[in-house]
Amino acid sequence: MQEAPIKSSVATSQNGVARADGKLSVTEHLICFSPYNKTLGLGPYELQRKDIAKVEQCWGKGGGILPVTSDAIKITLVDGSVYQFILASPQEWVNLLNH
Repeated sequence: MQEAPIKSSVATSQNGVARADGKLSVTEHLICFSPYNKTLGLGPYELQRKDIAKVEQCWGKGGGILPVTSDAIKITLVDGSVYQFILASPQEWVNLLNH
C-alpha cells in the first residue's frame, strides 16, 4: 500500500553540475524524488526518513559552483550520502523533515 504524501512540490535535484527537474514528495516514512526526465541518472530517489542525519537550507548553484538561489535544501543521510534539491519554501521543508 502506497503512503499518502504529507507534502509535495516541484523541485530540482542537483548533483554537482548535473540537475534534473521533477517532483519531491514526503510521506510519513519516505522522501521520494521522481525526475521528469528519467535518462539523466538523477533519480528516482526513495529515501527512508529514519536514515536522515540532518536537513538544512543551502545554496542552489549554477554550473555546480556559483550560488544562484538560497531556495534549496541539503539532506544528509546517516551513511554520509548527500542529496540537494532546489525548491520553493525551503524552510518549511527543513522544519518538516527535521521532526
